[in-house]
Amino acid sequence: MKIKHISLLIISIVILFSCKNTATKRTDQAKDQKLTIHNLAFYNVENLFDTINDPNTLDEKSPILEIKEGRKAVYQQKVKNMATVISGIGKDKTGSAPTLIGLAEIENETVLKDLIESSMLKAENYGYIHFDSKDARGIDVALLYKKEHFIPIDFRRKALRLSSETGEKYFSRDQLVVTGYLEEERIHVIVNHWPSRRGGEEKSNHLRENAAYLTTTICDSIFTNEANAKIGVLGDFNDNPSNTSFKSVLKTKSSKEALNNKDIYNPYESLFKEGHHTLVYRDNLYLFDQVLVSKGFLTKEDTYDSLSFFSAHVHNPSFLTQATGRYKNYPFRSFVRNGFTGGYSDHYPVYITLVKNKKP
Repeated sequence: MKIKHISLLIISIVILFSCKNTATKRTDQAKDQKLTIHNLAFYNVENLFDTINDPNTLDEKSPILEIKEGRKAVYQQKVKNMATVISGIGKDKTGSAPTLIGLAEIENETVLKDLIESSMLKAENYGYIHFDSKDARGIDVALLYKKEHFIPIDFRRKALRLSSETGEKYFSRDQLVVTGYLEEERIHVIVNHWPSRRGGEEKSNHLRENAAYLTTTICDSIFTNEANAKIGVLGDFNDNPSNTSFKSVLKTKSSKEALNNKDIYNPYESLFKEGHHTLVYRDNLYLFDQVLVSKGFLTKEDTYDSLSFFSAHVHNPSFLTQATGRYKNYPFRSFVRNGFTGGYSDHYPVYITLVKNKKP
């Protein structure tokens, strides 16, 4: 009987050490083969303007300056709301706010500083890149980046000059071009806010085609120096993925297969066909906010040490959607009829996930 118990004890010890060694090997393998994840996002923050009237722009037409009382409190809440949204974009995948996020409808450096210093974003340690554009209202684009992960080495703006029906020249929002290193890889980000559909889609179509042409020339200039360049084109394009600005001018592709080096892949084209949207207007669904990538980001999933596109998303948790009233199921916007709703934006943010496999 004692011999039987001793035998069982010896067998148990052998099994225990065997399991422990197996677990240790698996842990070591996990450490050797790390998967790094980053989110590249875009958000139209709907008129993130400060409370001071700039005499050099028509910012007095911004909703916040039309509010007569409690303007400072509204501004502080607006900043807090935007920071809350940004801090949660793709958090379920990376555990933190996006590594890079392009913004549209910001006014100046003041609002950017207030945004990144807010309690919801301060710990993320964001830097920002921004230029004052020649847009009449002073509406600009910008890029936030986590200093821990992204090192910008070059940034410039490309002015978009347009013509009115009478032939008068004017400027729309700049396109912001940023080059830097993410995970020790050189990447390029182009932040856009193409002309609106004011006056109707057909009547204003040529304006967005002009914007698409500018984006194309920027990409071509990058490809001239880097044949396999990794480019992210993101923004509020005021067009759906199926419009001519994308398909005829930028010549985006809906499939990752058989792409040429200069081709631009648009993962939001398939999402649009599936019914996804980022804004609603007169009960019609639109997907104006998108993130596109060049072929350089489309490496095979088992490729090591290369940032690769993995997936595309619309970030629309329930609190970003109007729950009741006339605009039920619309994005819960901030401003309606010269008043502050307590909401967020008339657009949902979007983001793509980039992954990088470390060599074992």
